[in-house]
Amino acid sequence: MPEGTGGAGRELPWRIGQGWDLHRLVPGRRLVLGGVEIAHERGLAGHSDADALIHAIIDALLGAAALGDIGAHFPDSDPAWKDAAGTDLLERTVAALARAGWEPVQVDATVVAEAPRLGPHRERMRDAIARGLGVARAMVSVKAKTAEGLGPEGRGEAISAQAVALIRAARPAADETRRARSPGTAER
Repeated sequence: MPEGTGGAGRELPWRIGQGWDLHRLVPGRRLVLGGVEIAHERGLAGHSDADALIHAIIDALLGAAALGDIGAHFPDSDPAWKDAAGTDLLERTVAALARAGWEPVQVDATVVAEAPRLGPHRERMRDAIARGLGVARAMVSVKAKTAEGLGPEGRGEAISAQAVALIRAARPAADETRRARSPGTAER
C-alpha cells in the first residue's frame, strides 16, 4: 500500500480529490478544453495552454494523493511549461501518482462557460482525458453548464472547471503478482 494509506492498522486503498480552475478569456489565444481545440474568437489566458478542465482534473488527482497542487508540479515561473499541452501535464501527473503508488479510477468534471457551446465537443474531451488517465472513456464524465449570466463565466470573461477524482492504490504488475504467489514465497 502507498505510504499514508491508513492508520491504526487500517488500509485505505481508495481516495478522492477535488479540483477547480478558472482562466480569463482573451483574444489571440487558442481555446483548449479537455485536450480539444475548440473554434472560438477568444482563448484562455495562461502560461501553458490554459486548459482549465484538465487543470482542475490534475488538481483533483494530486489532492487525492496528497501530492500538492498543479502549481507545485508545473509552476508558471518555469519556462519548461510555457505553452505546455494540458494532456502532457495530465500524463505527467498520472506518472507522479504511479510513483507514489496510486492510479486513477474515475473523474467527474463540470465546465462552466457561457460560450461556446461545449456539448458537440464533449465526447472528444472524454476520449482525450481517458487517454491521459489511462482509463476507459466510461470512467470519465464531462458536463457543461452556463452561469446564467452571473459572475465572470456568465459575463463571458472566463471559463471555469470543477473536477472530482477517485484514485486507488496501484495494483502490482502481473510479474510481481506471480512472484508473490510462486512456490517457496511466504504469504504475508
